[in-house]
Amino acid sequence: MARRHKPKTPPAKQRFSGAESHKPKPPPATKQRFSAAERSALYARREAANVLRSVLRGDAERRAVASIKSLVFSPSVRNKRATFALVCETLKHLTVIKDVLEIANVLNSKWKRQEPLVYIICYDILFGKDTPSIGDAEKFLMRHKDALLSGLATLLVRKKVESVDQLLGLSKLNGHLKPRYVRVNTLKMDVDSAVQELEKHYTVQKDETVPDLLVLPPGSDLHAHRLVANGRIFLQGKASSMVAAALQPEAGWEVLDACSAPGNKTIHLAALMQGQGKIIACELNEERVKRLEHTIKLSGASNIQVFHGDFLGLNPKDPSFAKVRAILLDPSCSGSGTITDRLDHLLPSHSADNMNYDSMRLHKLAVFQKKALAHALSFPQVERVVYSTCSIHQIENEDVVSSVLPLASSLGFKLATPFPQWQRRGLPVFAGSEHLLRMDPVEDKEGFFIALFLKTNKLDNPKPSELPERESRRRRKERTMQLHPFLCPKMFRALSRTLHRRRRKPVLCINSED
Repeated sequence: MARRHKPKTPPAKQRFSGAESHKPKPPPATKQRFSAAERSALYARREAANVLRSVLRGDAERRAVASIKSLVFSPSVRNKRATFALVCETLKHLTVIKDVLEIANVLNSKWKRQEPLVYIICYDILFGKDTPSIGDAEKFLMRHKDALLSGLATLLVRKKVESVDQLLGLSKLNGHLKPRYVRVNTLKMDVDSAVQELEKHYTVQKDETVPDLLVLPPGSDLHAHRLVANGRIFLQGKASSMVAAALQPEAGWEVLDACSAPGNKTIHLAALMQGQGKIIACELNEERVKRLEHTIKLSGASNIQVFHGDFLGLNPKDPSFAKVRAILLDPSCSGSGTITDRLDHLLPSHSADNMNYDSMRLHKLAVFQKKALAHALSFPQVERVVYSTCSIHQIENEDVVSSVLPLASSLGFKLATPFPQWQRRGLPVFAGSEHLLRMDPVEDKEGFFIALFLKTNKLDNPKPSELPERESRRRRKERTMQLHPFLCPKMFRALSRTLHRRRRKPVLCINSED
């Protein structure tokens, strides 16, 4: 009987043929691809949310770490233009966005913890040109787009207005076009070379007041320019550039910048000193210290020493500061002169009636400013002190200077006139205010204030009655100790007892030389 042979089993690749071989297989896991524009928009929304979080937190605590512009144009933000636009527009519409979210009631606890990002995305959905399509938060809010739009319509009806512009009540800022100022970093580049390079794309003029400052047309965007990126030029306003120039530090000096971050004035000092001497840059806030260090590194300045600490905590008699000859004091202020530049008018605290708060805040700022200025004047070897603010308020400017004038005079300081050719001077509220410098928000496109104190060569040997009592007693005691006790012991002991009792009856003509 013939043996049957079992058919050979085909190899695995040939086992299935025909229809059975085409069973559907699960598609391989592939990474979802997004367009470059989608990725850029996604990153811009995240960066804008981070900036917005810092801005809102600082505004709520009344302790802003930096202005909106400073935060947006920090090195960590990549898409600066888109981020800046998103932050500004979201802040303009923030009240409306909050009301719409409350009406729509679509946020759960997860997204309530990410409110800045939600505000940014809601702006894009309700008012933006591009509809967000990628990102978990974007997808969540897009699923509730109809509820958000319905909430906006309900809000318009409640407020009895026909458009979002009416709802916002946005008053157009008196839009005066401000030139773009650029300061040349002379540590890396001379002014003429900078002019030659910038003239390839812009109309450039040299400023009449500050030698290393250039003036470009309004709206000139140089944030991505290679000269900015490599630290050869810095985008710095005219008023800010006038502060270091008013101090006029000499090459080889030791200078103290009391409140230095973000560092533009600090590195300007370094350039004016030709990279020589030493600059002590004080900054209390840790985040602002990082910004300061980045600015210094970008500038190429090698004579700046950063001190992370409180200027008011420095001991003027410490030997470390024995050679400090000039101090630049640009303390915290209301920023009322640069409110448009800083965009503070967009913040929630500026949208309501905060007159009482503003008055209290100005008083607290003035107390700090007086204390800081008096402290700056107390450093023994200091010959020049510049006090400046970006404020328009008398309480932060003339009143601060007036309050320290008696102390300044007793220490040998007098008010000097920075930039004598400048027309706008201090408010006529005390004798000598004509030495002060003011910039007008309308005429000069920003409000600013500068006071310059110069120490005379010597105190004009004031009489004891013209000196503070403590200083007068100290001088009498020093002269007394100059009399050798062994030459006239009885007279010395009698005089010592007299001074100890604080009697003013002269035993000897000790003060005849005063």
